[in-house]
Amino acid sequence: MVGPIMDIGVQGLNIGDTAGPEETRRLARLAESLGYRSWWAGDHVVLPSPRVDPSPSEPDTVIVDPLAHLGYVAAVTSTLELATGIVILPQRNPLVLAKQVASLDLLSGGRMTLGVGAGYLEPEMTAVGASFRDRGAITDEYLDAMDQLWHADAPAFSGKFVSFAGVEAHPRPSNVRVVVGGHSPSAFRRAVTRGQGWFGIGTPEDIRGHLARFPERPDGFRISVSAQVPLTAAVVREYEDLGVDELVIYPPVFDGTVDEVLHRFAEFTG
Repeated sequence: MVGPIMDIGVQGLNIGDTAGPEETRRLARLAESLGYRSWWAGDHVVLPSPRVDPSPSEPDTVIVDPLAHLGYVAAVTSTLELATGIVILPQRNPLVLAKQVASLDLLSGGRMTLGVGAGYLEPEMTAVGASFRDRGAITDEYLDAMDQLWHADAPAFSGKFVSFAGVEAHPRPSNVRVVVGGHSPSAFRRAVTRGQGWFGIGTPEDIRGHLARFPERPDGFRISVSAQVPLTAAVVREYEDLGVDELVIYPPVFDGTVDEVLHRFAEFTG
């Protein structure tokens, strides 16, 4: 055992063979019992058929909606942080999403993290009626609108893509963190100005390059990284030395069953 080095999470188990109720319940409880801090659920509403780059999966891949999935995980666990990793924000109605996230925050006892991204899969965004060209500006507006609905005494917002006034929505979240994914300058800016954390993907060298281009981060800002590379204590310490707060394991990229992968990397949870 190397002892606890940093927080460890797991992602992507709302996809494929692990997406059913029995496997979700069993694996979520296993991750919790092994000391994993967080459970991240990915998002694609539709996939191009036939598959075309840069689609991540074949069109018949089972992908359970992350909010429905996290509601189930919340009910069968008690300590795992629940996170969308990530929701494609321009494809969601921001007021409806704000209500869903606040409701999950209440029902989970304050364990909800909202990870968002602007999206990259044009056929998907076109199919659901979202503007691929305007996705960055939409993401910014939607985050600001959700913040108003969650925190303002008299919520109101007037923008190009969403406007409202004279409304309220309860429950309001007690402890939701907003985390922004992506590797563009816009994503970095969005993370530090509208979020409390960043979700990245890559090797230690990749992350070193990204963080070198990052704006100054406010106090309490967290860096979460999907570590899709072979992990040893030395590699984990490389991430730690870069200021990474949490490594998120994606089991399909590692050798072995999901159970074996979870047990193998549990040594890093302490």
